[in-house]
Amino acid sequence: MIPSNLVRRLRATWYPDEYHGWGRTRRYFEGWYFKAVSPDERHAMAFIPGISMDENGRQHAFVQVMDGKACRAQYHRFPADDFRPAARCFEVAVGNNTFSQEKISLDLPGISGEISFQNTSPWPKMLGAPGIMGWYSFVPFMECFHGIVSLHHTLEGKLKIGKEEIDFSNGKGYIEKDWGRSFPRAYVWMQTNHFDAHDRASLMASVAHIPWLGSYFIGFISGFWLDGRLFRFATYTGARKFLVISDEHVELIFKNPKTELRLLAKQAPGTALKSPISGEMTGKINESLQAEVQAELLENDRRIFEGTGRNAGLEVAGQVEILV
Repeated sequence: MIPSNLVRRLRATWYPDEYHGWGRTRRYFEGWYFKAVSPDERHAMAFIPGISMDENGRQHAFVQVMDGKACRAQYHRFPADDFRPAARCFEVAVGNNTFSQEKISLDLPGISGEISFQNTSPWPKMLGAPGIMGWYSFVPFMECFHGIVSLHHTLEGKLKIGKEEIDFSNGKGYIEKDWGRSFPRAYVWMQTNHFDAHDRASLMASVAHIPWLGSYFIGFISGFWLDGRLFRFATYTGARKFLVISDEHVELIFKNPKTELRLLAKQAPGTALKSPISGEMTGKINESLQAEVQAELLENDRRIFEGTGRNAGLEVAGQVEILV
């Protein structure tokens, strides 16, 4: 008989949003990233629930909370037994907090309430490509896996943060996740779905150092979602990339045979967050939710989108010179 944990892990390969760590006991992490921006854009929050297992098997659950406007973060630590993932759907409880594709419910020191998600936009599945990583989703030895739960959705609900009650209704949200052993040695990541030119547009782009069979390569994945249509740019699509990083800007260009995506991100004040190293949350990264990203999308040499994204998430982490 095949062990049930193996069956669950194999099934989760086709459902990137679900928990993948069944039966794992060491050198493993998994976390989800919920971004929520209020309709007046005065509040940009990120909520990151997850599980951490170090190389000696010590485990704990966590909920990390980031206030992108105030540049503050809190790391709430829980016993590992307080981490309760569902077996056949995306739903995770950490203590009295619950997270799913439909809503989040929070009961943390200094923050409580519930936000539901309307009209979520999952990354579409394709034959041989269950998620944003394409066929790399089936490679068992990857250092870090990535998934997109919803590229764009509308928020409904309120949170009490400190003494203030904040209404997030009609705001915008985004959900992604990571799992594996460690974040990449070096990477650039950016995300926004607050474009001045279009109300239903969303961008996610990442370039990273990927260990591979004793060596490494520079991999990249990007999706530009425009009113229900998704434009993919990735190592596995045969796309090409051009990257320039300075103290003030990150310039990225992706090219497929018929499409091209040009990005110019302006760096902004950020917040220190914990990140995984060999499963243990001992790393540190700096993430901004105040960056701006100028985006231009071309199809058959014709510009079909041009705009500036606000409230953008931006991370430039590690020895990024190897990415260039």
